[in-house]
Amino acid sequence: MKITIIGAGAIGGTVGAYLTSAGHDTLLVDTVPAHVAAMNERGLRISGIRGDRVFPVRACSPADLGGPLEWVILAVKAQATRAALAPLVPLLAPDGFVVSMQNGICEEDIAELVGTERTIGCLVHYAADYQEPGHVQLASEHEVYYGELDGRITPRLRSVTDTLSALMPAVPTDNIWGWKWTKMAFVSVYFAGALVDVPFFETLQRRAYRPALAAVVTEAVRVAYALGHTRLPAYHTFEPARFADGYGPEAEAVFDSMARPNPMSLKVFSGMQRDLMVRKRKTEVDETVGLVVRKARSLGIPVPMHEEIWRQITEIEQGARTMGWRNIEELAGVYAA
Repeated sequence: MKITIIGAGAIGGTVGAYLTSAGHDTLLVDTVPAHVAAMNERGLRISGIRGDRVFPVRACSPADLGGPLEWVILAVKAQATRAALAPLVPLLAPDGFVVSMQNGICEEDIAELVGTERTIGCLVHYAADYQEPGHVQLASEHEVYYGELDGRITPRLRSVTDTLSALMPAVPTDNIWGWKWTKMAFVSVYFAGALVDVPFFETLQRRAYRPALAAVVTEAVRVAYALGHTRLPAYHTFEPARFADGYGPEAEAVFDSMARPNPMSLKVFSGMQRDLMVRKRKTEVDETVGLVVRKARSLGIPVPMHEEIWRQITEIEQGARTMGWRNIEELAGVYAA
């Protein structure tokens, strides 16, 4: 089966390199001409925890892409989901399908465009960073979860996980929405960490801020539960269910584990921090923190911590606010109020 990867940056580039190396018919598609040219001319360099290696890959721009597309892996930023996928819908083969390797709940948008039956959800937790055209750094390794949106374990799902095991350990799940909302809670609290320009584990070492940060997780968990997603799995040391009743000893234990640097990862700053500090581009805040706010409003659930994070990150993106401890102090003030 032909595999087309839309978005060949940190996540998409890594999966494309390893699928190609495993012998799969893989095409990487990206909107950055210099990146496409570098991959075609020199290959895709993946440095980091697995060493330093150049993978011969095929790459093109979206304008040069033709159909039929059998298996599409969507790895663009959440805010680019519709713009990237909509032009490709007519190119999708009758039995083609889309796997979302993205943050947020992009599966909802994808399903609107191609149908629920042609959408597979995914929980990505390995870390990688785009360095320059033709170069991605792989910072950590973690299993990846894949699931049909209706929870069935289908032959297609097993085929997907078998194929993607060339990248990382791939696990089929009947609870992809639970995994996605675990990641939503995780991303929300990491966006709180992106209000300052230090690694998140250092922020958690300042115990005075922990109750406010825990309240962010609690809000996300309560929205997930209200939507019917009550099975929120542990995401390695991050266990969102421990925050369901607010800040207490169980939540404190989770933060204790997260307040230590991870010796198995080369990643120091989160993806959203790199977007703000290094790449100087818009983050996925609207599609993650903002999505929690929109879902909460529709349910009548107050989420003042998410509202505040969304406001502050947007101001940082617009140049109206700088990253710093003052922002966390303001967030803690919202919690105190």
